[in-house]
Amino acid sequence: MTESVTPRTPRLRTIALASGAGTSLEFYDFSLYATATALVFNQVFFIVKDPWFGDFLGFVTLAVGYFMAPLGAIFFGHLGDRLGRRRTLVLTFSIMGVATLLMGLLPGYRVLGVTAPVLLLILRLVHGFSRGGEVGGAALLAIEHAPAHKKGLYGSFVALGSPIGAGLATLAFMLLLQFFTLPQIVAGAWRIPFFAGAIIIFIGMYTRLHVTETPAFERMQKSHTLERRPLLAVLRESWRRVLLAAGVNLGFNAFMFILFTFLLAYGTQPVSAGGLGFARQSLVVATLVGCVAHALTILISSLLSDRIGAKPVMLVGGILMVLWTFPLMLLFTYGGLFGAQSGLVIGFALAGVFFGPLFTLFAHLFTPSQRYSGIGIGYQVGAALGGGISPLIANRLIAATHSALSVSIYLAIVMALSVICLALLPDAYRGRRAGAEDLDASAEVPTRVGIAN
Repeated sequence: MTESVTPRTPRLRTIALASGAGTSLEFYDFSLYATATALVFNQVFFIVKDPWFGDFLGFVTLAVGYFMAPLGAIFFGHLGDRLGRRRTLVLTFSIMGVATLLMGLLPGYRVLGVTAPVLLLILRLVHGFSRGGEVGGAALLAIEHAPAHKKGLYGSFVALGSPIGAGLATLAFMLLLQFFTLPQIVAGAWRIPFFAGAIIIFIGMYTRLHVTETPAFERMQKSHTLERRPLLAVLRESWRRVLLAAGVNLGFNAFMFILFTFLLAYGTQPVSAGGLGFARQSLVVATLVGCVAHALTILISSLLSDRIGAKPVMLVGGILMVLWTFPLMLLFTYGGLFGAQSGLVIGFALAGVFFGPLFTLFAHLFTPSQRYSGIGIGYQVGAALGGGISPLIANRLIAATHSALSVSIYLAIVMALSVICLALLPDAYRGRRAGAEDLDASAEVPTRVGIAN
């Protein structure tokens, strides 16, 4: 079966906006929440005597949102494999957007008392549930529309949503720090970036309502080959691939959450409170530059994956990330402000090499009728176990050992695990080495022999 580009295929720009808008909003909200947690939420929602512990409570609410994502992946994965990629993505995006806007409206602890953090936690749960169905579906919306020899490029649209969304959120907070004092931000200016997310919501909804369903799903509808129980099917036929995909994403997400959240909190906390005492503005600028570097390496690695395959590119990126875990924390702790900034930017750049081809590789692991569920569960389980708890672990490691080396050891272990899981996965997307392969043809029902299952 040949998956060619039909006359109904939307333009490249439309696909890029429709698929990338969801991850842009997801990471916009994530970066907003993480930055606000690191900088101000311990004075708005989590008011305790120890500010370091206030950061910890903020990271807890960040983590629980990520633990809802696998449940969302199961629910929306079923819808995406049964009802269609486009319709499901409109639903997930709507829920996620409403949750983001409501966070910006929520009164703080001094107004509602303990009800304020409880409501914030509920919104994080709703947001986490909806985002569980976002990434996998957005990847399929792009990749299943792509020409056979450009799957990597189209898959990068979803990955690029991460640095774009995070970069916009970081820029928004950088402007806040430029034009408002910290007391003014705590008093209410922190809400402005959450309301500004409405722009992303409008763009995403408009493009998703105007994009067509993917050719792969339409063919399944016409041939009546839709899976009745996609979750059970993917767990029965491809459970090893799901687990390995989760392992691949576990270390990567842990690495990224340390960059995005923990190091910002650790770097800006006063020395007396166990931090490094760097100026907030300086680390926010470094994060913004890091997002630009991340986007560039995502694009480069995705294009390279179309030529030599996704797995070789990701293995190089993963090994470099393992090697960078120790210089990262050494530079951050002992290299002064410039060392900390350099460590962040290089870390973001290396992570982009690993992340760029990830969704294209994952999409080729599963058959079309199980693909939404397979990608979503594998990705989100890894994100929850890796990214969701990594700031908590790093926070407690520093508190217990008073040494940044403990964080390096933790990161090196989980990233090495990701590299091992990646090495055990089949070379599902081989780029032009195998010719212009069709996405359906490259994802036959997995064999039940060996680790390729």
